[in-house]
Amino acid sequence: MRLLRIGPKGAERPVLLTADGSWRDLRPVTAEIDGRFLASGGLERARAAAETDELPHVDATSERVGPPLTGIGKIIGIGLNYRDHAAETGAPIPAEPVVFMKAANSVVGPTDDVLIPPDSRKTDWEVELAVVIGRTARYLDSPEAAAGVIAGYAISNDVSEREYQLERSSGQWDKGKSCETFNPFGPWLVTPDEIGDPQDLALQLWVNGRLRQDSSTANMIFGVHHLVWYLSQFMVLDPGDVVNTGTPAGVAQGQPDQPYLRPGDVLEAAIDGLGQQNQTLRQADRSAPTAAATTPASSS
Repeated sequence: MRLLRIGPKGAERPVLLTADGSWRDLRPVTAEIDGRFLASGGLERARAAAETDELPHVDATSERVGPPLTGIGKIIGIGLNYRDHAAETGAPIPAEPVVFMKAANSVVGPTDDVLIPPDSRKTDWEVELAVVIGRTARYLDSPEAAAGVIAGYAISNDVSEREYQLERSSGQWDKGKSCETFNPFGPWLVTPDEIGDPQDLALQLWVNGRLRQDSSTANMIFGVHHLVWYLSQFMVLDPGDVVNTGTPAGVAQGQPDQPYLRPGDVLEAAIDGLGQQNQTLRQADRSAPTAAATTPASSS
């Protein structure tokens, strides 16, 4: 299944996108797509309602697409998880996953604007496979057990400010990862049965129409199931948590011919089976409310 949330920021409603491309209103099943919905068997109820044709048709083609999940408890990032990305940044291949936290309120929709912080000089892009947790995971016995706690997958753009992350970090990356709008997410939450092998997905990112990242999740150092198992040894993963699994080579940090992001730049990202997203960069205004401009758009 492909689940998403449509409508104005803060007033999104849940929708299911069927295999034939039709849109179905999920409100007969749930008011929201969140951790409580996932933990209470919501995906199973949604599937059953869709199969018995209980969900009304809706026309959502002209509406803004929001993040496919709300009420995210925490975002756990994984750094340097592709060998080519580690090489381009001059970092050694990690012996264990590199873990950092990213503010949950950095999440925006897949077509919302991304704000460059007022003092930023090195805002960068990172297309990533995001894993959505659907059941509580603590001290999992093995990587194989991780499959049972994964609700689905989505696209994340782990936007990063490299000066904040590396030069002003004192060894902690969070400052460069958590600025407002720094995690475009979606368009869809896609259940594992539609994805198949999460280690066999192509992922790409374009900057102003130029392909900058072009890789496969097969090139991860630590695979999805290993990461979820590993994280469960150090923290409790709750329904509605998100794991960003790392980015491949092609970021501005590792490309001397590619400038960092500037206002007016356009990012496009795609992962097999998970749809596409696009963002326009604009300068953050110190005096403006904390909110990203939104652009009504459909995602396919």
